[in-house]
Amino acid sequence: MNSSSLNVIDKDATPTSPLSASSTPASERGASARGTLGPWLAVGVALAAIVLWQALSQSKIFPPSVVPAPAEVLQTLGEEFASGRMLDDIIASLFRVGVGFGLAVALGVPAGLWLGLQPTARAAFLPGINFFRSLSPLAWIPFAILWFGIGDKPAMFLIFMACFFPLVLATLSAVANIPTVYFRVAQDFGLHGSALLWEVTLPAIMPQLITALRVTAGLAWLVVVAAEMIAGRDGLGFLIWDARNGLRMELLVAGMIVIGAIGMLLDRVLLRLTDLPQVRWGYDR
Repeated sequence: MNSSSLNVIDKDATPTSPLSASSTPASERGASARGTLGPWLAVGVALAAIVLWQALSQSKIFPPSVVPAPAEVLQTLGEEFASGRMLDDIIASLFRVGVGFGLAVALGVPAGLWLGLQPTARAAFLPGINFFRSLSPLAWIPFAILWFGIGDKPAMFLIFMACFFPLVLATLSAVANIPTVYFRVAQDFGLHGSALLWEVTLPAIMPQLITALRVTAGLAWLVVVAAEMIAGRDGLGFLIWDARNGLRMELLVAGMIVIGAIGMLLDRVLLRLTDLPQVRWGYDR
């Protein structure tokens, strides 16, 4: 083979392999396609569920009083919002969740930070925290009624008890698992006290903390509905219980739809915290 033929081969050769040239664009196209199709797939599943619901209500397998039709539920939903009752119940439930969950976050996260940074205190208090975390929050209902009566306070108390201990445990676990190299580097830069907390500790635990907030917020929303069924005079839980007593299944289903929609909305709001620039490095590290 002469030098001219070698020059031709060198000119025609490509410096990158087919695998490295094609793998990244294909993965990016796949991720983009999934992101585009995701909402449409969710809409398709929801429409299929409505069609199945309509077919089940028309099949007469169950009495109409047991399985109301989608149109009947939609009509009831509109009537409840028009009368203002549904909005009043939503506000009452959100108020109780806001106070109970807010108190649990305000007290649980600092307690978890302190226990995570203090091994001796963690060893002393961790068994008790695990004990109360394992108790069902509904087990506190008799005490909540005896101590606070009927109304807002027992529901707030139950929400607090349901969220406080899981938040403490999640926060202390996240702090205890921070790599020690972070603190050594912080000491080299002269970070101590509050500066160390705000610049290193909190950003490092944000992924786990936001996940814990999402889980406990969903738990708070579940507990408030159960608490209002037993110790409430208004709210979405009381609406469900009242509809059950009046055998109004269409109102019961309408209340369930509202409860589920608000729960999804609360989760999406907390998920947006992951987009804050102050916490992005905790996800990218």
